[in-house]
Amino acid sequence: MSAMLSDLSTVVVLASRARQRVRLAMGISALALGVLAALSIANGAVSVPLADLPRILFGAGEGAERYSLVVLNIRLPRTILVMLVGAALALSGAIMQGLFRNPLADPGLVGVSSGAALAAGITIVLGDLIFGGRAGSLPFALLPLGAFLGGLASTFLLYGIATRRGRTSIATMLLAGIALGALSGAMSGFLSYLSDDRQLRDLTFWALGSFAGASWTKVSAVAPVLFALVISAPFLARGLNALAIGEAEAYHLGFRVQIIKAGSIVLVALAVGVSVAAAGVIGFVGIVVPHLVRLMLGADHRTLLPLSAMGGAVLLIAADLVARSVVAPAELPIGIVTAAMGAPFFLWLLLRRELGIE
Repeated sequence: MSAMLSDLSTVVVLASRARQRVRLAMGISALALGVLAALSIANGAVSVPLADLPRILFGAGEGAERYSLVVLNIRLPRTILVMLVGAALALSGAIMQGLFRNPLADPGLVGVSSGAALAAGITIVLGDLIFGGRAGSLPFALLPLGAFLGGLASTFLLYGIATRRGRTSIATMLLAGIALGALSGAMSGFLSYLSDDRQLRDLTFWALGSFAGASWTKVSAVAPVLFALVISAPFLARGLNALAIGEAEAYHLGFRVQIIKAGSIVLVALAVGVSVAAAGVIGFVGIVVPHLVRLMLGADHRTLLPLSAMGGAVLLIAADLVARSVVAPAELPIGIVTAAMGAPFFLWLLLRRELGIE
């Protein structure tokens, strides 16, 4: 009896420590996000004193008018868009990893982002033909719709190829993702030959990723998608936890496996599609952040999903600061920065798995 009470006490202590680690991680993430957001708003071609930010953001004050146009119309929507896209991509990566039951799954690596970018490119070229080729005539709402349909088709195709008898082969998934990415790249290259100068600039934007065109319109398009992801995450978390032990086992525990899988695929495609439409292809966020959270706090999706969203926002806003600072006053495409940060991490992750280090 005393042994059972001792074991129960140990479990309670461990659970309490785990909750404390989660709260600490959320606090640190929120603090880092606030600091980086302030730096992002303040830094640029026109530097804004940090002391003036509260007066600009929360009410006009003496000396704040000279910076208000830059902050409110350029820096603030860009910072918010970066955070929203980072959170959406990291959350999408965490959901895909839970769905495929493998930490190597990522929308960028397996071709979902490429499919979304290809669909956005097709929308640009065909949209100009439909709307008469007038600059700026393509409704922005068409880009998220086209990118969403491309991401959805890529995700369903990938899942169908990699899954047999309820089991998903990670090797098949990665190879199919490489093939889908190559095919999307070839078709995007073909589109570039059909494009005029303006369309070619837009296609290059999608290929490399950039937040230079951030606006309140794009923020309003991305925000509802992230809101839907955040609202849906608690419902997906328990289902993804159950899927970790197998689809048959999750079904016998009372979970509607097909609904969980279909909902996860649609949410990932929607988030990736809208993110690609707003900022182009940005890779590795969806694999780096969820895996780091999993290493530090475990694989419980009730913790993994919200912390991945916060971590994705932190990582991408840091990458955006680097992109704007390295070659100032110009800026690097953010896809280059995230690839430079994420590729070594991915290679390290592969070596860990190859050497059997857990």
